[in-house]
Amino acid sequence: MDEIKQLVEIIKNSNYIVVFTGAGASTDSGLADFRGKDGLYKQRDFMGFEPETILSHDFFFSHRDIFDRYLEEKLSINNIKPNMGHKVLAELEKLGKVKSVITQNIDDLHQEAGSKNVLELHGTLKKWYCIKCNKRDTKPFICECGGVVRPDVTLYGEMLDEEVTKLAIKEIKKADTLIIVGTSLTVYPAAYYVEYFTGKNLVILNETPTSQDDKANLVIREKFAKVMEEVYKNF
Repeated sequence: MDEIKQLVEIIKNSNYIVVFTGAGASTDSGLADFRGKDGLYKQRDFMGFEPETILSHDFFFSHRDIFDRYLEEKLSINNIKPNMGHKVLAELEKLGKVKSVITQNIDDLHQEAGSKNVLELHGTLKKWYCIKCNKRDTKPFICECGGVVRPDVTLYGEMLDEEVTKLAIKEIKKADTLIIVGTSLTVYPAAYYVEYFTGKNLVILNETPTSQDDKANLVIREKFAKVMEEVYKNF
């Protein structure tokens, strides 16, 4: 496939690759994306509420039982493993090609695959904490202090972590190649960060069109895991 050859050449000739990933990067691991044809946001009703409402700050505190059930039924990362795409990015980091991964995902799969420099824009479901005493764990727990325990993720109505966002922008500015994976680039402010890229190669790997396709040097409409497996074979 010519597109694979082009991507391999871009990677080989790049000195500072930054990868920006969305939910589509994890669909091959068994997780649903949000805005794809079978995405979570196409399922508009869950116990009488829409997904954006359920995943909001106010709803978490007012309807905790429904929030927890939605997480368990729709967003659970239990027994989910990294796919070939995640693993190849980790290998490219070891080779000094990929310098950082910026992700909108909350599944921790990049880290589990072995990537070290990962910036999680929306937090992770692998971290939970008590808002009263700050006790922490990798899974939900009942705190002895009686405080509310929540996942360390950014819900609708909450601000993104300022330090993480600054680092993400800094990395994108430094990149000579930016590879965007599995995101429609419709989520703000995260999608806005792409505007900071002034490097040589913009690559978009997504199954559906994005708002940045016309600016890209290379657009590949295939599954992340499949493409990266072929890249690894031809690298």
